[in-house]
Amino acid sequence: MSSDLTNSQDTDRALWATGDYDAIAELIWDVGAAVAGAVSIEPGMRVLDVATGTGNVAIRAAQAGAEVVGLDISPELFEAARRRAGEAGVEVQWAEGDAESLPYEDDSFDRVFSAFGTIHTTEHDHAANELVRVCKPGGEIVMANWSPNSFPARLSSLLRRLEQEDTRSPIDPSEWGTHGHPRRVLGGQLVLAIEPGSVDLVFESADAMLAAFEENFGPLAVARREVDPQLYENLRRELRAWIEEHDTGEGETRVSASYLLVVGHKPVADLRPNV
Repeated sequence: MSSDLTNSQDTDRALWATGDYDAIAELIWDVGAAVAGAVSIEPGMRVLDVATGTGNVAIRAAQAGAEVVGLDISPELFEAARRRAGEAGVEVQWAEGDAESLPYEDDSFDRVFSAFGTIHTTEHDHAANELVRVCKPGGEIVMANWSPNSFPARLSSLLRRLEQEDTRSPIDPSEWGTHGHPRRVLGGQLVLAIEPGSVDLVFESADAMLAAFEENFGPLAVARREVDPQLYENLRRELRAWIEEHDTGEGETRVSASYLLVVGHKPVADLRPNV
């Protein structure tokens, strides 16, 4: 493994371990049910949840009787994941690993899931190929990807703008939330169906929403600590204005965060071109 790759993985691990991602996962917890429920899960199936976070998809798959591995680059998140699995009365194998280099043999899993995690990889084609590689022929892959007009995508875009040099992620994560990008990186290998979804982010006020993300969302917490204060304040003003513009709440702040649910079937006959 090259030192550059190791350094980038260490950076990603530290980034997502900062703050309290479980508090963010709580806001979008219901999406896990939508992802896991997009395909059938039968008892005894082997399931992989890539970039599992604190397990909102993995736990749902385990509740359906599957043998589940929840993989994430930041094992610091597994303490909350184990607690949530215990509360749900299920067992999940939690494993440290990188979505761009999955530590599993070809055709290992009946179902492969990823909710808002694989979108943050550096090499989208590599990550897509890895999802397909570990899925069995006849199996299913499901992703939930933030749409470009969602709050998480807007936040990621502003954070990327703060970087002096963006050499690690040339493609914006929100590209995954367009119809064209998943079809480009997955369409030659899977039979795809794409449908819209959304989840409401609800807070007492716009300021409360900002404060929650500043404290709990790792990339924003790191930016608040490390970037020039004036640049950060500019970002904060833009985020607050965006929240107020999209707030549909009455008596509270309510922002709808849209995403695409991408469901792919891996044919028994390999569609990948010969190389």
